[in-house]
Amino acid sequence: MPPEISGATFWPGYCLFLLPEHSAKSCYSVHKKILDHLNSVIMLFNHTLKLTYINNAGEILFADSARHLAGLPAESLFKNANDAIIEDLQHCLATNEVLVDRELSLEFPKQLITANLSATPLLEDGIVTDVIVELQPVDRHLRISRGEKLLEQQHSARMLVRGLAHEIKNPLGGIHGAAQLLDMELQNAELSEYTRIIIAESDRLRELVDRMLGPNKPPHKTALNIHEVLERVRQLVLAETTGQISIKQDYDPSIPMLKADLDQLIQAVLNIVRNAVQALDNQGEITLKTRIDRQATINHRRYRLAIKIDIIDHGPGIKKDMINQIFYPLISDRTEGTGLGLPIAQSLINQHQGMIECSSKPGYTVFSIYLPVENIDEQP
Repeated sequence: MPPEISGATFWPGYCLFLLPEHSAKSCYSVHKKILDHLNSVIMLFNHTLKLTYINNAGEILFADSARHLAGLPAESLFKNANDAIIEDLQHCLATNEVLVDRELSLEFPKQLITANLSATPLLEDGIVTDVIVELQPVDRHLRISRGEKLLEQQHSARMLVRGLAHEIKNPLGGIHGAAQLLDMELQNAELSEYTRIIIAESDRLRELVDRMLGPNKPPHKTALNIHEVLERVRQLVLAETTGQISIKQDYDPSIPMLKADLDQLIQAVLNIVRNAVQALDNQGEITLKTRIDRQATINHRRYRLAIKIDIIDHGPGIKKDMINQIFYPLISDRTEGTGLGLPIAQSLINQHQGMIECSSKPGYTVFSIYLPVENIDEQP
């Protein structure tokens, strides 16, 4: 039961005070239902920081029932979180000050979340007796924000590359044609060798510019199983690395069929996996993981179902000053890299209304591909 204050009932997080004489049980049921339908986790701790109330969202987060969680100290509930949280809650009780922390990384039994935390002290006769803690997960909002930035980044990069390609290809065509004409006029074989170098290098530059522009044809979509794509990529990479790389499969067999271009998806995933192989210096383990993401927001649109593909490696990670630039063309932290693999992969996935995200720290890098699932039965 929530605490009683001067003959009224207080409901954590909502400041709802009810006179006790009229249908108190009914009111209790209504307001408990409100709290239990919130996405935010609502917890009430007493003056010794022991839990006295938690809503349904909290039970899901801690993977335990309110009955078992009741009475546990805050130190136990937040044992994998920053120690400063406990100190802040103690300060909140001691000083009657509201606490707000944003974008905290918190580890719980079955998940790691990013959340905004607020703690509000409760007064009775001028004395702080309890503290309300609200945890509001913001992972989805952060992912949408990152997705919007990636979409803007991709659009800006394509506009820049298209403008640059136009400025390069026109004079390049002239150089190529002039070199061919000169080659036909030259009688000296040694001099002709120079013109052939000019022709070959101009062809290489034109091919590079075309690769920068990305795919120039729309996807040819057919019904396929995403694991067919991943298995093809796995076989290709294992053949290239001759046993020095192991690729672990963590597949969800319940994932539905997808309408997509098989070759384009293979190319996109292959580009990312090859990057992971290079990050591992051709030795180590890569994990290919698939899951269903429900009610996913991708590129400003919301989809009932999406397929999430995680490509995980345990290499040195991507430098912090590079992580926001890796999808720009010609950006690479390797001297031998062209900086085109990831932008091309992003462009191919964008053509399927999907997107690629990346998070990285030393020892753990994950590229996540999100692909919306279309209803194949409704396709012509």
